[in-house]
Amino acid sequence: MKLVRYGPKGAEKPGLIDEAGVLRDLSAHVSDIDCDTCTNAQLDRLAALEPAALPQVAGSPRLGSPIKRPGHFIAIGLNFRDHAAEAGQPIPSEPVVFSKAPSSINGPHDDVVIPKGCTKLDWEVELAFVVSQRAWQISEADAFAHIAGYLICNDVSERTWQFGGSGQWTKGKSGPTFGPLGPYLVTTDEIPDPQNLDIFLDVNGTRRQTGNTSTMIFPIAEIIAYLSGIMVLEPGDVVTTGTPPGVGMGMNPPVFLQPGDVMTLGISGLGEQRQKVVAA
Repeated sequence: MKLVRYGPKGAEKPGLIDEAGVLRDLSAHVSDIDCDTCTNAQLDRLAALEPAALPQVAGSPRLGSPIKRPGHFIAIGLNFRDHAAEAGQPIPSEPVVFSKAPSSINGPHDDVVIPKGCTKLDWEVELAFVVSQRAWQISEADAFAHIAGYLICNDVSERTWQFGGSGQWTKGKSGPTFGPLGPYLVTTDEIPDPQNLDIFLDVNGTRRQTGNTSTMIFPIAEIIAYLSGIMVLEPGDVVTTGTPPGVGMGMNPPVFLQPGDVMTLGISGLGEQRQKVVAA
């Protein structure tokens, strides 16, 4: 299934994209795509529905984040060797874990806003996943039973806030609009091998990032097992898994986002995002 949330910001409705690409309304079956909907039992119930029997949504409404604001938005840093090198960081011996504020979550095509005081805004296309059941100290063999589905994340980053001063990553990753997600939450049955997905990101039509999830240092099963060893993961939590090389910070000289810039990014099987950068 491709699950979506559509409509005005703050008033999104749950939906489903059928095999023909038609948006269908799920409001009669779930109130939202959230922590309750993302459990294995609820996903099985939705999968049993006949899409053609669901009401068709007219027009082309805005798409919001396909998951309502989660309890936790977790990120993995430096998970591609070439990206660690361009960032001037050593290859990590274990996953680098930080948080993005849930308030940073944005729709896949909504504007990304440059906050006051932000001078080094950067892009990072990433594969993310949503947790489907409580995970505490699980094994890698059990990892995929705890995943509801996959989605694209643009881990927008303010590099001065991230590396300046005390160098705390969370503060450079958590501004409003710094977490575009979607356009879809694609359930695991449609993505049989999440470790072989092509990734790209363009800025103003110029290719900046190209990669494949096969080159992750820590694959998804290892990430979820590692995280569940140090914290409880709960249904609806979002985990974004790191970016391939090609970020603005790594260019010579560095290049950062300016008002009017347009980012287009995608992952095979998960659709594409498009965001315009605007000043606050």
